[in-house]
Amino acid sequence: MTRTYVVTGSASGIGATTAQLLRDRGDRVIGIDLRNAEVEADLSMPQGRIDAAAQAIELAGGTIDAVIACAGISAPIPKTISVNYFGVTELLENLRPALTKSEAPRVAVVSSMASLQQNSPEMVEAALAGDEATALSIAEQYAAAGGMAGYIVYPSSKRALSRWVRRQSITPEWAGAGIPLNAVAPGTVVTPMTQELLSTVEQRSMVDANVPMPLNYHQPPESIANLLIWLTSVENTHLAGQVIYDDGGADASLRGDDIWSWND
Repeated sequence: MTRTYVVTGSASGIGATTAQLLRDRGDRVIGIDLRNAEVEADLSMPQGRIDAAAQAIELAGGTIDAVIACAGISAPIPKTISVNYFGVTELLENLRPALTKSEAPRVAVVSSMASLQQNSPEMVEAALAGDEATALSIAEQYAAAGGMAGYIVYPSSKRALSRWVRRQSITPEWAGAGIPLNAVAPGTVVTPMTQELLSTVEQRSMVDANVPMPLNYHQPPESIANLLIWLTSVENTHLAGQVIYDDGGADASLRGDDIWSWND
């Protein structure tokens, strides 16, 4: 059965790999990216999200079977919170009416192992409250501090996104409409976005200290794309609000074997 997918970040990295795998198996893909996509839009801007959703729905003929949101940046700049959080959540809300028309609607987003790292609780809470202006203001303060301070914007954006997925997945709008909503949190994926970061022994050592990956080390984009595709397949009927750490064992290495004692 051919399905119509919307894939953000479709021009590079995990998004490009996901889009190609879907096309190779015969599915229809409507890509969204800044350029080289069926829909060219800037998801860092509110109007860009609105326009992208409207164009995607029009191209899909009003019905979308699945959305895979891969678009994201990791730069230590305020725009990172806009792209990684609001560029995902607001776009999904605008696409949701078209998803409800599908017989088997599904959504999966790309979070990150970084969601477990140090973050700004204030930025996260502002994002979850839908207050982009405040989230940007907080991000600007970190970026202006210089040095490594600005890098906290990235884990903050991914923590907020993972919490949004958990929170929204069980609501009447998502679970009640029969739409599984989940996230995948990769470890260190070898893509153009990480190429420079992994270019020297010193930088790779720094990355590996923060994201230890005992299983098969750094991962190709296919390792994430195939999971995203399964999560948005008709076979996935009951996963809701899961943040799946597809990360070579980084989560287990850092958090250990007890993630249950919160309720003991």
